[in-house]
Amino acid sequence: MRVVMLTNEYPPTVYGGAGVHVEELTNALRGRVELDIRTFGDQRHEEPGWRVRGYPVAMDLDATPEPLRPVLGAFSRNLAMAADPVDGDLVHCHTWYTHLGGIVIAQAANVPLVVTVHSLEPLRPWKREQLAGGYELSAWVERQAMTQADAVIAVSQAARQDVLDHFATDPERIHVVYNGIDAVAFGPDPGLDQLGRLGIDTRTPYVLFVGRVTRQKGIETLVESIPSLDEGIGVVIAAGQPDTPELAAEVERGIRAARSASPRRPIHWVREQVDRTTLRQLYTHAAVFACPSVYEPFGITNLEAMACSTAVVASRVGGIPEVVLDGTTGLLVDPEDPRALAAAINALVGDPRRRVSMGEAGRIRAAEQFGWAQIAQRTTEVYRSVAR
Repeated sequence: MRVVMLTNEYPPTVYGGAGVHVEELTNALRGRVELDIRTFGDQRHEEPGWRVRGYPVAMDLDATPEPLRPVLGAFSRNLAMAADPVDGDLVHCHTWYTHLGGIVIAQAANVPLVVTVHSLEPLRPWKREQLAGGYELSAWVERQAMTQADAVIAVSQAARQDVLDHFATDPERIHVVYNGIDAVAFGPDPGLDQLGRLGIDTRTPYVLFVGRVTRQKGIETLVESIPSLDEGIGVVIAAGQPDTPELAAEVERGIRAARSASPRRPIHWVREQVDRTTLRQLYTHAAVFACPSVYEPFGITNLEAMACSTAVVASRVGGIPEVVLDGTTGLLVDPEDPRALAAAINALVGDPRRRVSMGEAGRIRAAEQFGWAQIAQRTTEVYRSVAR
């Protein structure tokens, strides 16, 4: 079977959970299907059964209003992807950034369309801050893909229900295939060199946040919770790529206020995009990993933390309860509640035996339940279900 895979993120440019998903899924699909991977960028690689090609923006956007550039730039890349010859049995696209290309290829080449849901625009209204009128375009193209797809892959049962709640999609066409984890690449790492480079002293227990500076990830809730953390608990925020300058400024003000209120508390904001070794060390040596998201179809960072044997405190939203078992691998709290978040973090940091036990249970769950080989097998089953 030959699959044309469309994605906006692919190595070496991976910055979010969807990109991690596509990178790991395509590697796990090697030998099962032939892959023609089309992505945003300038990548070029080809070998038998495996082709990667990056596409730059295909039009001049200098005169385009700034908020519209991400969407119209994505559309131009999509049309370039669709304009190249297609020799495939189906097209599989990830995120609204590639839906237009998937729709055009499916119709022009008369092949099935498969769409993986990593998030949904109707549940991310704050994106209007970033995209302005472009948000209406991203929502429009997503709606077209959801209704035209021969198969929709949802990354959790909660995401499946979100599709049913917001789109006229045949329930029989929606398949749940979880995100996964490479439990070898993500595992406990005793190394400290990268933490030392960042100035993080592990003698102070710290709560860790990993994610983008976006309202979806609830970073404001974490920042607001800092004054309520017990003395002696540090904070490490590994977050970059703010959605808007205004949101970045808001987070900066919050961190300044937290430092002013607790001048002896170490608060590190790591804005660089860290490599996997650094990320693994950050997870491993954290006392607690915090995921205060307000919307999360799956929450792959929770799984990464669990694979590194770290207890999790996360919001009780979306697909997170399907990953983090409340009371077993971590604690779940209501979203947008800084005091509840701080209380749960304090409880685990103050009870080392409990959080170590949760970390061990999380590691076992991640390794046994979310392996990429299983996910690749389920994905190929979806492909076969729509093959013509």
